[in-house]
Amino acid sequence: MRLTLKLYASLAEYLPASARDNQIALEFPLAPTPHQLLDTCHVPHARAHLLLVNGVYVAPDQRDTLALSEGDVIAAWPPVAGG
Repeated sequence: MRLTLKLYASLAEYLPASARDNQIALEFPLAPTPHQLLDTCHVPHARAHLLLVNGVYVAPDQRDTLALSEGDVIAAWPPVAGG
């Protein structure tokens, strides 16, 4: 199963050196959950504040149970502060 992980802002530091344009394609034998996907790149769950799957927000209580599907694009952003 092929998925695309996009990490933005300070989360980009967790992408491997082979990543381009803040994203990387990853292969999995079985459907992972969003948190399992983040674990692949050692992204702390608390740092992935905003998480989207195919442009749709995934609430924190669904990130350990939602099974991803072939071709899904997962994007994550850290908490942002400002005013």
